[in-house]
Amino acid sequence: VLRSLITGTPLITAPQFSVDAYNNAARNGATLVSLVATALQRVDPHLYRHIVLGGSRPPNSLPDNCSVTYGLTETGSGVVYNRTPLEGVEIDIRDGVIWLRAPMLLRCYRDGSVPLDDNGWFRTGDLGSFHDGRLAVDGREGDLIITGGENVWPERVEEVLSQHPSIADVCVGGVPHPEWGHVVTAWVVLAGDHTLELNDVRDFVKESLPAHCAPHAVHVVAQIPRTALGKPKRSELIASATN
Repeated sequence: VLRSLITGTPLITAPQFSVDAYNNAARNGATLVSLVATALQRVDPHLYRHIVLGGSRPPNSLPDNCSVTYGLTETGSGVVYNRTPLEGVEIDIRDGVIWLRAPMLLRCYRDGSVPLDDNGWFRTGDLGSFHDGRLAVDGREGDLIITGGENVWPERVEEVLSQHPSIADVCVGGVPHPEWGHVVTAWVVLAGDHTLELNDVRDFVKESLPAHCAPHAVHVVAQIPRTALGKPKRSELIASATN
């Protein structure tokens, strides 16, 4: 919304993520779009002149007409573009967590609480690194799967599994386990009348990622629950597996 207000461009909003809605918007004249990584995998990028990609860690392969942005509700919009902070935006990494200090940060929440420390720094809750003026975002603290002492980012596993011919949609999360701490678990929507075996999924992942990234369990579901932006509701699926 802020981008449209600043640039004076018309804005089309979708009440929830729908591939048809985004494709139809492009065919009806929309030229710019803001997406998250999971939505980018499902929308034809060539329909748009340019794509602004936000949300979690971006996929390894991006279309040429895509710019990666990093921002939060608390910053009003993106404050880092293609890993480079905007002028006036300061970044600090503390114990792997990204902290921000910037003139566009909120003053307080609506309830009056102030989320900034005494020096004006905001703890984002995202993990990442910052070297030579370039920010690399790994993902949300709560999404990181620690299994047997190894770190697994679910987005990386999802990116691989989305290429499997038998999988139409996928979400990956860490389910609590008494021995491993958490185990990598995948929820998949099958493509057409395909079937899928756990060993097939594990072997497919291990072709691209270390063995500890391969799912220990696969659940076939009718659909992946998603937010209005198209992000998977990971915690909802994890809760369903632990109940």
